[in-house]
Amino acid sequence: MQLFYEIIPVFLFFIAFKFYDIYVATVVGIVTTLIQVILTRVVLKKWDNKQLITLSVFLFFGGMTLYFHDPIFVKWKPTIIFWIFSLVILFTQFFSHRPLMQRLMENALQDKACVPKQVWKQINLLWGMFFIFLGGINLYIAYHYSNDTWVNFKFYGITSAFFILSIAQALFLMRYMSEEKHQK
Repeated sequence: MQLFYEIIPVFLFFIAFKFYDIYVATVVGIVTTLIQVILTRVVLKKWDNKQLITLSVFLFFGGMTLYFHDPIFVKWKPTIIFWIFSLVILFTQFFSHRPLMQRLMENALQDKACVPKQVWKQINLLWGMFFIFLGGINLYIAYHYSNDTWVNFKFYGITSAFFILSIAQALFLMRYMSEEKHQK
């Protein structure tokens, strides 16, 4: 459910681009992300750091796109966000007691001890490298292809990549949960 909630700004950006242009899409993306941050604050009574980072980067790079009337700035937005997330994830890999991905996903598990720490470190490293790779691919497409191709990649390619990695990770983690059941 969280994935669908978080994809709303990307989806509305995509729709606005298809019906108008990248500048209208940028405004729609910024406004939608702002509404999302406010809704999260009102409903959950907390700030979501990931959303705040996304909004801050979107405001800056989207604002630059609108001010200079140059889409390259908004095209940099996903890369900057991905690389910030990668830095945070990899920082916890080496300088934290528990890797970030373990902290984020452990609550979804019934038995928090069923996945070994080394496995969490592997998952954490995988996500950190995934974000670096995705940021690089985004820049390549942003500079070598049309706005239309970039927007399609942003919506279809990035969304699919997240979905595929999430499914693969869930299948990988199920192995450890299954082992735990068999040992009891």
